[in-house]
Amino acid sequence: MTEEKNRDETTETPENEAEVVSPAAPETREETPEPMAVEPTEAEALAEEESPAPADDSTASEPTAQTQPQPPAQAEADPAPAVSQPKPKKKRLPRALRPQKTRVTRTPSTTRKPIVRQPKPETLRGRRQERRGVVVSDAMDKTIVVKVESIRSHRRYKKVIRRSTKFHAHDEQNAAHVGDIVRIVETRPLSKTKNWRLAEVVEVAK
Repeated sequence: MTEEKNRDETTETPENEAEVVSPAAPETREETPEPMAVEPTEAEALAEEESPAPADDSTASEPTAQTQPQPPAQAEADPAPAVSQPKPKKKRLPRALRPQKTRVTRTPSTTRKPIVRQPKPETLRGRRQERRGVVVSDAMDKTIVVKVESIRSHRRYKKVIRRSTKFHAHDEQNAAHVGDIVRIVETRPLSKTKNWRLAEVVEVAK
């Protein structure tokens, strides 16, 4: 009896049949449109290449010094360039606020010292140059021309060289004549050509 009742219930209830779903039936899902793939630009591609890859959870716990070591000495050695700044101008104080220079005050003397002249020390005059030569001409008044010969050897070749020089000498008394051997002494300039004077006649011409 019970089996018949069950069969009747299954046949009488069509709703139960609709509820039963076969496991082999495929599920129908609504298809969502996929977004269009956009190609990245060149600037974005370079930025992605330069940017480091995201670290995993395991590597995130490790210190960053191991992944990208940067020596501290290099960072210290390359500091930022200092910007040159203009030197501050020195402000000059007004004359009233400047420090005053102290000057030594001298007390004027009441008595005047007498002027004392020291005696001039006696100094020996320097030795004047002397020459000995032969009178060549006495035609001028109070002037004679004396020829002085010098004999020297060459410094390199040692050859004896004879040279003669003429001097104009002052003769106050016109004592010397042509052919006399005289001695002349250097003196102050007496004229344009005379810087010598007659000292003595050593030998008279024959």
